[in-house]
Amino acid sequence: MFNIDELKFDKDGLIPAVVVDSISKKVLTVAYMNRESLKISMEKGLTCFFSRSRQELWLKGETSGNYQHIVSITADCDMDALTVVVEKDGPACHKGTDSCFNTPVYQSDELSEFSLEGLYQLLVGRKKDKPEGSYTTYLFEKGIDKILKKVGEEATEVIIGGKAGDKAETVYEIADLAYHLMVLMVEMGISVEDIHRELASRHVIDHKVKQEKMK
Repeated sequence: MFNIDELKFDKDGLIPAVVVDSISKKVLTVAYMNRESLKISMEKGLTCFFSRSRQELWLKGETSGNYQHIVSITADCDMDALTVVVEKDGPACHKGTDSCFNTPVYQSDELSEFSLEGLYQLLVGRKKDKPEGSYTTYLFEKGIDKILKKVGEEATEVIIGGKAGDKAETVYEIADLAYHLMVLMVEMGISVEDIHRELASRHVIDHKVKQEKMK
């Protein structure tokens, strides 16, 4: 069991906590904890911080309902900062946004950031705005039958590539399948978090099954 006395709290007895979404890997907020709030967080499995402005403890979500369920807490190499990975029940920011970090300061012209959550939000935008000439717009306009047909076609292409042992072709076709599956998700109102939770629940079940087999 980790001893929190090994952590290096500052002169005010605080340590910064970078809160990260377990699904999107997006930084949600940066807050502070003291020994008491960290202990509460570990005991409840919910983020509890120390408010520097109010000089008091606050359990995230206690008034808003936007609790943050802790997946893990990790200290940095100097033991003076924490990363808290969470599954959130709602917006992380007090302004009602998903994350507190929303103001672009700099973006590289050569490098771009990619995530499945980012792709999902892009597809949501395509469904809403339906820009002319977009293949995604075409799929949404054609509806569920066309989308399902494409999912079936791409799944077949994955099978063909895999059976042939062609890694590059299989990777290409899996990417196509993933894209069309996400179009289907948006069409049906299925979120990335829905899939994440389902897979996570199966992981727990699989882990228990393995334990039973070892007995």
